[in-house]
Formats: sequence, C-alpha cells, structure tokens
Amino acid sequence: MSNKSLDTLHESVPVQNKRGWRKFLAFIGPAYLVSVGYMDPGNWATDLQGGAAFGYQLIWILLLSNIMAILLQSLSARLGIVRRLDLAQANRETYPPAVNFALYILAELAIAATDLAEVLGMAIGIKLLTGIPLMYGTCITVLDTFLFLLLQRYGIRKMEAFIILLVATIGFSFLAQLFIAKPDLSQAIVGFIPTKLSPTALYIAVGIIGATVMPHNLYLHSALVQTRKIDRTPKGIRKSILYNFIDSAVALNLAFFVNAAILILAASTFFYTGHQGVAKIEEAHSLLAPLLGSKLAPILFAIALIAAGQSSTVTGTLAGQIVMEGYLKLRLNPWIRRLLTRLLAITPAVLVIGIMGEERVDALLVFSQVILSLQLGFAVIPLIHFVSDKNKMGEYAIGIKIKIFAWIIAAILVYLNSHLVIDFVVDFFQNSNSLILKIGLVLLVVLFLALLLFITFYPLTLKNKPQSETDFHGMPIELDWSDDLPVHRIAIAVDFSVTDAKLIKKAIQQAHPSGFEHTPHQDTQFIFIHIVESVTANYLQDASDDAETRKDQERLDTYAKALISKGYQVKTCLGYKNRVKEIVRIVHECDAQLLVMGGHRHQGWKDYIFGETIESVRHKVSIPVLIVNHKGA
Repeated sequence: MSNKSLDTLHESVPVQNKRGWRKFLAFIGPAYLVSVGYMDPGNWATDLQGGAAFGYQLIWILLLSNIMAILLQSLSARLGIVRRLDLAQANRETYPPAVNFALYILAELAIAATDLAEVLGMAIGIKLLTGIPLMYGTCITVLDTFLFLLLQRYGIRKMEAFIILLVATIGFSFLAQLFIAKPDLSQAIVGFIPTKLSPTALYIAVGIIGATVMPHNLYLHSALVQTRKIDRTPKGIRKSILYNFIDSAVALNLAFFVNAAILILAASTFFYTGHQGVAKIEEAHSLLAPLLGSKLAPILFAIALIAAGQSSTVTGTLAGQIVMEGYLKLRLNPWIRRLLTRLLAITPAVLVIGIMGEERVDALLVFSQVILSLQLGFAVIPLIHFVSDKNKMGEYAIGIKIKIFAWIIAAILVYLNSHLVIDFVVDFFQNSNSLILKIGLVLLVVLFLALLLFITFYPLTLKNKPQSETDFHGMPIELDWSDDLPVHRIAIAVDFSVTDAKLIKKAIQQAHPSGFEHTPHQDTQFIFIHIVESVTANYLQDASDDAETRKDQERLDTYAKALISKGYQVKTCLGYKNRVKEIVRIVHECDAQLLVMGGHRHQGWKDYIFGETIESVRHKVSIPVLIVNHKGA
C-alpha cells in the first residue's frame, strides 16, 4: 500500500499557483474538520454539567484547553507539512512494534470513545426533535455511514464545505440562545480567573480538557494538511505552516466560543436559578423553554446537537482510517471502517440504555470524555518529540520557547490524568472486596505508567544514532539497471467505453516508450480483459452464451484484430460475476507483467458495497498497475 496518509485525498488540493487571498483560502479547511471534534456532544455534556453545577467557575478551564488545543494542533500540522507523515506513521518509524501496538490500541479506544459521544448526542438530538426513543435513535445513527461515503466520493473540499456549514449552524444556534438568555457578562468574565477546584469540579474539568484537546485530532490534523499540494521550497513550507496556524487559530477560537456559550448558557439558565442539579442534556433541553420564556431556544438546542454529532462523525472515521493505516499498514474499505467504528460505539450505548436506562446516558457521555483525556499523554508526548527533532525537522523544528510551553502543557495533562487515576484507584480499593479485580487494576496502572515513561524517554536515546531511511528527505537510493527487463505481457482491463482507446495507447507506449514508430517486438503480447456482468453470466459464468456475452467477445475480437494488424500478439479473456476477483485471476493465469486500467469511477450501488474496482485490484496483484485517467490525454 501507499505510504501516503489518506492516499486518495493526498495532495488533491493544489495551492502552488495561487496568489493572495486565493492562496490563503486554499489552505482554509483542515482545521475546521478538526474543530468539530472540539464541539461534539461530549463537550456538551461536560460543559452543561460544569455550568449548571459550578456556574462560571470553569470558564478558565475552557480557555486553558483552547490555548492548549491551538498549540498542539499547530504542532500536528507542522509535522504533516514538513515530514509528510501523520502522527501514527511517525510513531511507527520511531517506537518498537510492541509499543506501537499498545499506542494503536489506545488510539482506537480514544476514537471509540469519541464515536460513542457522537452516537449518544445524535440520538438525544433526534429524540428531542422527533420524540423517537433513545434506543431507536441510537440504531438510526448507523445510517450516517452512507453520508460519510457520499462526502468522501466528492473530495476533500466538498467535505470541508459541508463541515463548515454544520459548524456555522452550531454557532448561529448558540448565538441566538445566548441572545435569548441574556447572561450577566460581568460575572462570566470573573470565570476567566483560575480558582482551586473541588474533587467533583476536577473530574468535570478533566472531562472538559479531554473533550476539548482530543487525541484523535492530533492524528487527524497531521494527515489533513497533506491534502494540500504545496511548494516544497523553504518559503513554501514556511508559508504553509503560517497559513495552517491561522486556520487553526480561527477554527479553534470558534470552537471555544461554542463551548463557552454552552457553559454560560447552562450557568445563567440553571446555576443562578436554583437548578444546579441539571446534569443531563435532555433535562437542560426541557428547562430551556420555561426558564427562558422562548419555544425557539430548545429547538435551536436540538438542531445544534444533531449538527455537532453529524459533523464529528465524519472526522472520527477519517481519524480511524489514519490510525489503522499508520500503525498497522492496514487499509479497509471506507464503509467497513465506518461501520466497525459505529458498531463499537453503538454497542456500549445500547447496553447502557437497555440495562441501566436512559438516565445514565449523560454520565456515559462524561465518562467517554474522561477516557479521551487519559489517552492525551500518549499522543501529545510523541508529537512534541517529533517536532523538536532537528535531525528530522531541520530548520522547521520548534524553538526553545514553544518547546518549553508544549512540555508544560504535556505535564499539566499528565498531572490531571494521574490525579484522576489515583482518585479512582483509591475509591475502588475502598469500595471493592474483589482481590482479583484489585490486582488487575494495579497491573493496568503499572503498565499505563510504564508505557507513558517509555514513550517519554525512548526518543531521547535515538538522538545520537544515525538517521534511518525514513528520515526527513529519505536516504539516497542507488539505481541498478542490471536486471532491467522489457515488459512483454501487458494486461488491459477494458469496459468498452471511450476510455479504452486511451488505455490501449498507453499500453502500447509501455511496450515502446518512444512511441508507435518502432517495430513491435515479437514477444510482446497484449491481454484484453473484460468482465461480463449479465444475470446469465453471473450464474453460468464461462458456460454462458447469452447475447451480452457474445457481444462482449465480439468487441474484444475487434480490439484484438486492430493490434494483430500492427504485428502484436493478442489474447482475449472474459471474466464473470466479480470484477475484482476475475481481473486478478486472469492477470495471474496469464502471468502478466503490467496491468493497465481506467481510473474513472463506476457508478451505482456496487461502489458503495465493494468499493472501486481499481482500489481493490491494485492491492491484490503483485505487478505494477498503470491507472489511466479518463479525463486526461
């Protein structure tokens, strides 16, 4: 598989030839996809609880989280821009396999926790708008799998535009709600002053940090910036870093506004009206109308909740794809990846709703954000190491001031997480009588701390070692032409469209790179492949003799006669039923040395189920595959 992050989207947005505002706007987008993770339903749960229980006291936590997020996301973008690696790929080339597998599991847990929050949030939003029970709403969220697939087919810019539209919907909804609530802004400003937190407030604060600074977003951002095809010059790289920093600052400050609006809305509506016990999204929704005297506020609240959940689901899937490909070099069809991710989220949600009832859903939302926070150190610490490494980052390594600030953030995150873990362990030991569970918990804590220490100090041991072949510019490759052999057997997968002429032309060029003027080599053979997809052929396969099969063979024979007249050897092969399996089979049986295929998209429902033929075929054959774009020459 390709070593490019998000291979199908890699460098799909050209920015080299743009000037001024056009160039700046071409960079805008990745941070907005990232920002939706900072205002997902998990944030809502922690912000609502924080505002309802403690008023404006935790606003400074939101501000601190936002500052952390801007810096960390800018570091993630820098890694992707300079080294053309996402965070998972950088981890894979740095740490031993066992450690990478542990980091992969933790990253997948973080993504599962993220998707859990999205599932529950969307289900709650659907219930608030339509009255559909939470259990059914949770199952309905599976359908957004197909929305993600649709967006991915239309490219990264269309996906970014869709997300920005949803973000704008969320922002407008809360702006309108704040206008209705009329909070005391002078009291809200006081909340920006740091104060000592109680254990309960600390739990919510850690959840807010976990919901704001999300580990999967660090993986995501380092990949998304690679969708821009930039000038690989020092000036071009520096401009790219600057533009992406601006993109991050604007997008994440918008996310901060949304989170602050939720907390301020909860504080002004619930805390200062004697409803400090409000801890559920549904409860908050039901109280908005009577407390604010407006029927519009709860409707806007529900719409914003659905928009937040829907926007986050897209980025969560992309992050899962990045993590799996980066750590395991494993690529799944997008719909399979999306469905697996969604099922992992739906299962605990359904179990909690079915066993413990809907009243425990909000507690599950907050818990999911605490889980995210526990994973932060394992994403942040390696990231700081990578962007600080002058051997691999060169002149683009971060300076000493930013490095100190980044390590302070990492220390704060680790401290808060450690504090939370210690409190949980102490409470568990006081209330549990199971020796086996206590021993198991102790072992998990020890492994947790050991892994954290290892990823912190291991990169320091590599600084004096020689660079590997995966360094910034890569090691120079010595070209060896001694075993160079001509291509004599070229397979061409045709579909009898206008693309076929281009395929045949390109195939002949591979036999004669200089063009058509040379005499054909007597050993050159072209193998025409076509897959019959008629109903009869699906059942009878090579025994089929229906009109479509005969017509397809006649067309292949026409192609064959044209090349035979030029002195080439030609073989025709019909395949049946499954395009991918049959093309791969024929290529292997004919011992083809090169496969030429059209790069256009097939239409219809088969693409949604099987994926594009070319994507599947190229992973199953061991020979080079030449893809000819039907739009090109």
